[in-house]
Order: sequence, then C-alpha cells, then structure tokens
Amino acid sequence: MEVGEVVEKNFLRPIDNTSVVQQVIDRLTYAMIYKELRPGDKLPTEMELAASFGVGRNSIREAIKILVSFGVLDIRRPEGTFVASGFSDKMINPLLYGIILDQSDSIDSLKELREWVDFGILELAMEKAKAEDIFHLEERLNNLLTEIDGGDAQKVFVADDDFHEAISAAAHNSLLGQIAKLVRTLTSEMRMQTISNMLKLGKGDALKKAHEDLFGIIDHKNDAAARQLLVEGYFYRYNVLRK
Repeated sequence: MEVGEVVEKNFLRPIDNTSVVQQVIDRLTYAMIYKELRPGDKLPTEMELAASFGVGRNSIREAIKILVSFGVLDIRRPEGTFVASGFSDKMINPLLYGIILDQSDSIDSLKELREWVDFGILELAMEKAKAEDIFHLEERLNNLLTEIDGGDAQKVFVADDDFHEAISAAAHNSLLGQIAKLVRTLTSEMRMQTISNMLKLGKGDALKKAHEDLFGIIDHKNDAAARQLLVEGYFYRYNVLRK
C-alpha cells in the first residue's frame, strides 16, 4: 500500500486495479486502524462496497472471505458482515503458518523470541500477580512436580505448558498472553525434546528446581534473579541438551 493511501481516511474512495483483493483487504484494515470501522460495526453490503471501491463484487467477496478466515470479520446471516468484537485464535494462525514455513535460522530466532516473551511475561507477573494467581500457579507447579516424579515425558510436557499458561494469566495482559501461546506452540517440539532429554539423563531434579525457582521469583517479586534464571535456563536446555 502506498504511504499516501494510509493517511487518507475515507476508506470508501475508489481504488485502482492492481492487486485488487489485497487492496480491499488493506483498505478495510486501515479503516479499522483509523476507527472508521470499529469492533461490532456492520460493513456496507458487497454491492455498496463494490460501487464505492469501483471494483467487482467477486473481489469484495474474496477479500471478505480472507478476513473472515483471519477472524477479523464475522458473517452473520441474514444480518450481514460485521467487524469482529474481540480477539480470536484465528487471528494468530497466519503468523503461525508464516513462521512455520520460514526456514531461515528459525530455531535460533524462536529461542530468542521465547526468551524475550517469557521475560516480559515474568516481569508483568511479578508486578501484577494477585493472590489467586499465585494460588493457581502453585497448583500447576505441584502438578508439574508430581508428573516429573512420574517420569512420563508427555505428561510432564502438558503440565509444563499448563504452568507457563498460568504465568501468562498472572501477567494480566491478554495480547502478550496470546503471543506467548503462539510461541509455546511454535516451540512445542523443542520443549518436548528438552523435557525428554532431561528425564533420560536423570535431570528431573534440575527440571523441578528450575520451575520452583521460577515460581519463587514471581511469588517474592525477585526481579534481580529473573533475567539470570531465564538466560541460564535457555543456554542449558537448548544449547547443551539438544547437542
């Protein structure tokens, strides 16, 4: 999209014929960014959009179909098409597939991304965690410790994921929580391999201590120890155990 188009806020003006579907998508997207279209708003009909944009109804229909698949628009028959009112997991899917299909230094990039996302969540959890968050987090921790003692890598993986989900919840930032969920999905194979390796090497106690330390940092708001724990943890788990 041209820079000049971004600053022109009348999203119903005509568009040219190059990449028509993408331009319709861009036009609707910027209409949402600039609040010409707000969550829950009903879109003009296909016929009205086609006439305003000066394009065919098929292009409008295809653009709407794509935005529906992204979770940005909702089709409610017979009422019409509406801007989504809230966040949907479908909004993450295009980014998820894009990262999966990008083979360039993906492992190193994912390690760095997860480290920064985890640290951001950890900082917010230390700042915002309420008593009930600590209670739920301790429950998840105890379940994880039990599963580690059991030695079933798959059960440990599920319990570990539940524990980190509870940390995300304690951060009380829904957007960051969704990003963290995406990162956990993308790193699931690496995390599963790490857990399996640690159990096979008899490092269950080290795995338990790492999570107990993480809980303690949040419970006691020990900011000084947070960065050191994450950096050392990532170096050990990804650079040593995966060799």
